[in-house]
Amino acid sequence: MADPFEVRMRFSSQLEHLNASTTSAQKAAQYALKYKDMDEDLAFRAYSNSSEKTNMNTRANIMYFIEHLLEMASKERHNEYVRMMQRDIIRVVDAVCPENGSGAANVKVVRKVLQGLQTKFILLEQTPLLSPRRQRAVRAPASGTDPDAGGIQSTQRNNASIKPTKRQIEQRIEEDRERHKRMRESMWVVPSNPIDQARKFFAETSGLGEDDATLGNEELNDFQARKQDVKRCA
Repeated sequence: MADPFEVRMRFSSQLEHLNASTTSAQKAAQYALKYKDMDEDLAFRAYSNSSEKTNMNTRANIMYFIEHLLEMASKERHNEYVRMMQRDIIRVVDAVCPENGSGAANVKVVRKVLQGLQTKFILLEQTPLLSPRRQRAVRAPASGTDPDAGGIQSTQRNNASIKPTKRQIEQRIEEDRERHKRMRESMWVVPSNPIDQARKFFAETSGLGEDDATLGNEELNDFQARKQDVKRCA
């Protein structure tokens, strides 16, 4: 029987080293399911790693990991992870994009992940994505915020700067580019079964609407803002 302390430490290490690759998220999700008898402890670890104490990129990667975990847990019918996420979703959103403005760059990540989970009926449709108050908070310049920083902003909280470093900005740009590349590649994967192809087409287009157009514009604006941030940090 595995030592609980060692399991928690290894899982925390996997969460800290998440990146834009699907493999890293799936590996962590498989580990969580392997030790599903410790689901409460491992879920708590995921919440802790998504807190404001970690950088914006780690929080975004935790959000994508949660998507993989819930999809895999749903397929394996381990509904405890799904139930815990339905219970604690607001807590996770508060951690990934807090209302103090430091989570502005992660707003679209949270919206994209939760919309995807709702489309797959893993989370209920009435689950709040982002409250109007939070959307205003993360978009509006806060006290001590650089108004020209676009999506990635700096704020002052307890006299401590939460401004992302140049390395974090560059890492985020690279990870976003990698995710967009995989998304474009997946669009060209056509199922051999016509019925599967029709279902895939419906799943990818049925949820399109005004929010998707807004999200696309936000991604473009954020990408341009991050490029400016890198130039300013250089």
